[in-house]
Amino acid sequence: MLRFVAISSLKNRYFWKVTVKEIMERRVMHMDLDSFFVSVERLQNSALMGKPVIICGSSDRGVVSSCSYEARQFGVHSAMSAKLARQLCPQGIFISGDMDAYSKHSRIVTEIIESRAPVVEKASIDEHYLDISGMDKYIKTATLWAHELRETIMQQTGLPISFGLSNNKTVSKIATNEAKPNGEKYIDLGLEKQFLAPLSIKKMPGVGDKTYVQLRSMGIEKIETVQQMQVGLFQRVMGENGVLIWKRCNAIDNNPVEPYSEQKSMSTETTFDKDTTDVQHLKRMVVSMVHELAFQLRKQEKVTGCVTLKLRYSDFQTHTFQMKIPYTASDHVIQKKLLELLDKNYTRRVLIRLIGIKFSHLVNGFNQINLFDDTEEMVKLYQAMDKIRLKFGDSAIKKAGGLGMGRRGEGHLPPGKDA
Repeated sequence: MLRFVAISSLKNRYFWKVTVKEIMERRVMHMDLDSFFVSVERLQNSALMGKPVIICGSSDRGVVSSCSYEARQFGVHSAMSAKLARQLCPQGIFISGDMDAYSKHSRIVTEIIESRAPVVEKASIDEHYLDISGMDKYIKTATLWAHELRETIMQQTGLPISFGLSNNKTVSKIATNEAKPNGEKYIDLGLEKQFLAPLSIKKMPGVGDKTYVQLRSMGIEKIETVQQMQVGLFQRVMGENGVLIWKRCNAIDNNPVEPYSEQKSMSTETTFDKDTTDVQHLKRMVVSMVHELAFQLRKQEKVTGCVTLKLRYSDFQTHTFQMKIPYTASDHVIQKKLLELLDKNYTRRVLIRLIGIKFSHLVNGFNQINLFDDTEEMVKLYQAMDKIRLKFGDSAIKKAGGLGMGRRGEGHLPPGKDA
């Protein structure tokens, strides 16, 4: 019996034939940096060790993006308002954070992992999946190799990191959470369901607060209960999402580790009917394109770590200007960086024929990252705007600075993905 697994490559997609036996014998590793933002702060200030540290906005209007295990003992958690966090943990040390530092350390960890692992998927700023199947044939056991990689990361970066190792992504991710803080969890082949069975259903990826309430109302508290149910019955009760949850509870997850590539990107550009040197018009175009492309980022729950400005002059000379930025999907953060690129590099005042922007170094993690960037009001504003656009279309709402842009005869290309 054969299964076909899609594998991403830099230039194209292809299919890899694998047998069911090979799927069962896969070794997938999930690595997650413990309280990552807090850990970076502690690298820079050792006095924070062992204390309740909370990373959030600079005022009570901010949102908690990360907190130490000491702060969690008081009930503080990510996505909580800073005001409530201060009430729960008045003795906490509140830090506004340094996204540049967090992005820098994230890239360092990624480089270490990529230099040693055969297949790596960067799932977010602080977590990676590694496919190390078959490595037992060429090196020490996979478990020993995984342990040594973790030790290397901690020695070279000073950051605590945990991992889970099993035959699929879902089980490995849950194993990592069980190993935290600063631990390792190995799930032997064939024991995946046994490992999952006694755990709370809330620990299953894809089970949010609403789904958890629904499952609890059905008397389902442990993953084992779902394992004992027929998939058809569970689907009738939970809908199509029920099939996915049932499979995960039964340790069925054949999703491949997709190689992470810094070159994955999305872009948009506009060709003017009439070449222009109007700087204010160019800036309005940048605002409009950022508004459009950042929405696509958030819709895909991704963030960008690099922005590019593209200018084509009337003589068809084309120049691109790139800037690495802290991971974000917020319009106002990205817009500021691109306008800085425009101000710095458009000095010739030669007629412009085309202007474009590109977001690259994309990784998952919109919810986590933007909790740091934005105030609670800004998060809610983006959520409200995106909800309107998802329901009524991309053009249903626009920023005032971008009104009318790209719809007056210019050759406006919609956002697209670049390999």
